[in-house]
Amino acid sequence: MGQEELFRRLAVALAIGLLIGLERGWQTREESDYQRTAGLRTFALTGLLGGICGLMSVVSSPIVLAAGLIAFTGALVVFGYLEATAETNFSATSVVAGILTFVLGAYATLGNETVAVAAAVAMAILLALRETLHSWVRTVTWPEIRSVLVLLAMSFLLLPILPNRPVDPWQVLNPAEIWLLAILIAAVSFAGYVAVRVLGERNGIAVAAIAGGLASSTATTLSFARLAREHPEGVRLLAGGILLSGVTMLVRVVVLAGLLNPALLWPLAGPAAAAAAVLLLWAAVLLWARRGAAPEAPSLSIKNPFELATVLKLAALIAAIMLVAKVAAWKAGTAGLYLLAAVSGIADVDALTLSMARLAGPQVAVANAATAILVAVSVNTASKAVITASVGGKAIGTLVAGASALAIAALAAAFMMLG
Repeated sequence: MGQEELFRRLAVALAIGLLIGLERGWQTREESDYQRTAGLRTFALTGLLGGICGLMSVVSSPIVLAAGLIAFTGALVVFGYLEATAETNFSATSVVAGILTFVLGAYATLGNETVAVAAAVAMAILLALRETLHSWVRTVTWPEIRSVLVLLAMSFLLLPILPNRPVDPWQVLNPAEIWLLAILIAAVSFAGYVAVRVLGERNGIAVAAIAGGLASSTATTLSFARLAREHPEGVRLLAGGILLSGVTMLVRVVVLAGLLNPALLWPLAGPAAAAAAVLLLWAAVLLWARRGAAPEAPSLSIKNPFELATVLKLAALIAAIMLVAKVAAWKAGTAGLYLLAAVSGIADVDALTLSMARLAGPQVAVANAATAILVAVSVNTASKAVITASVGGKAIGTLVAGASALAIAALAAAFMMLG
C-alpha cells in the first residue's frame, strides 16, 4: 500500500468519524461542555483511531486491532455508564455508534472504502431519524407487525423449501412459482395498506383512491359508493375517486404482468393506457371541477393482505385459475380461456393476471394471454360500475358507468388498432 493510498484511507476513516460526530454532536448540542461522553471531536478521533489500528494490524499483528477495539470499547462503556448514571438516561445508542465508528474506520483502511462510507451514511441516517422511528414504532399495531413477520416467513422460510418444478400431470402447477406470485400480489396490496396508514385517510379523496387502488380497487369502489349514499352532495367527488382507483388498477395490472413476463408488456400497455387515459380525464374533471361541499374522507376498510388465511386463499385461487386455464385452452380453445377470464374478472383481476403471466409463452400464446387479461380488466371495470350503482345510487352510478363504458370502448379500439 503506497503512501498516497495510506493517506486517502486514513482520510476516509477520519471523515466517517466526522460524519457520525456531526450527527451525535447536533443531537447533544444543548448539553454543557464536558457533560457528554462523545461529541464531534471524539467520534472523529474514534474513526481515525480505528483506521490507525487497522493499518498497524497489517504491519504487525491482527492482535493490535483486537486489542485496540477492546480497550476503546471498555473506555467508552465506562464513560457512557458514568454519563447515564448522572443523567439517568440509560441509552446505549452512543456506545454502539462509537464502537461501529471504530470498526468502520478500521475497515476503511483494510477493506472496501465505498462500503465503509455507505455503512457510515446508513448509520448516520438511522441516528438522525431517532424521533421519526420511535414515533413510527408507537403507531404500529400488532397485526401489522405480524403481517411483516408472515411476509418474511413466507419469503425466506417456506419459499426455499417448496418444489420448484411442476407437480401435476399437465405440467402447470409449480408450487414455488405459485407461492412467489401470491407473495408478490400480497406485497403490492400491503404497500397500498401501508400508504393509507402513513398518509392518513383524511389527506384527500385522490390520495385515498390511489392507495386504495393499489390494495383493492373493488374495496375502494364499495367504500366510496357507500359514502356517496350517505353524502349525496359529494357524488361527483366520490365518483372521481372511484375512477382514479380504476386507473391505479390498470397501471398495477400492466406493471405486474410486465415484470413477470416482459412479452406481455407491449400488447397490454396500449389498450390499458387508452382506458386509463379516459378514466383519468373523467376523474380529473370530477375531482377538480366538482360542485358542492366535499364529504368527509372515506374510511377505507382494507383487510390486512398478509393474514396467513388470505395468502393461502390467494395461492389456491392462482393455482386453480392456472389449472383451469390450461384445461380450458386444451379442451375449449381460446373461447374457454376468455370465458374463464370474464368470470374471474367479475371480482378480481390480479389472480388471472398473474396466472396468465406465468402461462404466457410455454402454455398459452402470448396474444391469447394478453387478450384474456384485457377481458378480465374490462369485465372488472364494468362490474365496479354495477357495484357503484347498486350501493351508491343512480347519481354516482350514472357517472361511473358512463366513464367506464367509454374506457372499455377505448380499450377495445386500441386493442383492435394494435392487434
